[in-house]
Amino acid sequence: MTASRLIASAGLALALAFPALAQTAPAPKPVLDTYAAIAQALFEDTHSEGRALKRAVDALLAAPSDATLKAAREAWIKARVPYSQTEGFRFGNKAVDDWEGQVNAWPLDEGLIDYVDTAKYGEASDENPLFRADVIANRSIRIGRAQIDAAKIDKALLLKLHEAQGVEANVATGYHAIEFLLWGQDLNGTGPGAGNRPASDYVDGAGCTGGHCDRRRAYLTAVTNLLVDDLAGMAKSWAPGGRARGDLAKKSETEGLATILTGIGSLSYGELAGERMKLGLILHDPEEEHDCFSDNTHNSHWYNQVGMVAIVNGRYARTDGKVVEGPLLMALAAAKAPEEARRLEAAMTTASDKLMAVKARADSGKEAYDQMIAEGNTEGNRLVQEAIDALVAQTRAVEAVVAKLGLKVSVEGSDSLDAPAKVEKKG
Repeated sequence: MTASRLIASAGLALALAFPALAQTAPAPKPVLDTYAAIAQALFEDTHSEGRALKRAVDALLAAPSDATLKAAREAWIKARVPYSQTEGFRFGNKAVDDWEGQVNAWPLDEGLIDYVDTAKYGEASDENPLFRADVIANRSIRIGRAQIDAAKIDKALLLKLHEAQGVEANVATGYHAIEFLLWGQDLNGTGPGAGNRPASDYVDGAGCTGGHCDRRRAYLTAVTNLLVDDLAGMAKSWAPGGRARGDLAKKSETEGLATILTGIGSLSYGELAGERMKLGLILHDPEEEHDCFSDNTHNSHWYNQVGMVAIVNGRYARTDGKVVEGPLLMALAAAKAPEEARRLEAAMTTASDKLMAVKARADSGKEAYDQMIAEGNTEGNRLVQEAIDALVAQTRAVEAVVAKLGLKVSVEGSDSLDAPAKVEKKG
């Protein structure tokens, strides 16, 4: 059984079950305390899985083989499970938003990092001078007028390269840089198959493929270590006394509740339904899928929803089986806005069902997410569109609760949903 299927079968009924709602509303402060406790637990689990990924990467580099590469890939997929659930804490918490771009930026121009197949990737980009900088092959990189010494690949160099010259596609750090280094380019378009980088790309000495294996090894080491450092910092930030926990505590009760609902509404609408799903469906472009090298996109989308449900329900089952729970937002909404709360519960259940349908299709082996969004794939397109529609409805239900509670929330938008005519079709 693959890592993808293993994580698909674990505890989903528990994660998505809505509890019986009490008639008496919990006070806002205990609800906010529950929210912070879940954030701390999720980011601690994310850090723990990041360390497990580092151990698997270290094992790959110690003895490159098909087996150790497979194990590193499985560790990456497993590490995405708790991380994807944390994304409901974006958009309302500045500490998370300031940090997120360094760990989860996408899509990326992978030619910045390593060799590419130019027949698929292209030779140059008018938007990105570093489109084919290939830091692994080059010991000196020009960034604008500056010539950067890249002889030593370390965390400091990666931070200089990340989003260099203000180009968001210059992603040098985080999960997706690691994903590319473990899988390589997915050259299959909307056909079956993910990236297929050989383990020999990491052989130290004779037998090295792809060239510059010593520098590729250094890059993978540095980017993985930097990710673990970043994850440790965010886990600490949500612990008592940390920045994120402190920022939340400084907010009024109404501001705190608005923070929770801003995160759920914005992830559900502009980010997930819009930028991660509708854009790729409009363009029928596999380059617009979230985990595009590994074909893990269906899991990242699904666990975004699992995380949002955990926040609303005030209940998160940790990776070690322990449960963090407390007074829940849904109970507060049910007492103060019963009709709107029932609508939100129904909308979240439907969105979960629709995203599970996408996930189940991918997990069955029938077709990956990039195949589902392919032009002419009527059934796959329909499943993805139904999930998008359900996420939009979920956001509208969030907005109804917000209005009834008298909160001020600004939900992140997306041209893909709000002005699809502005989205340029390629080719």
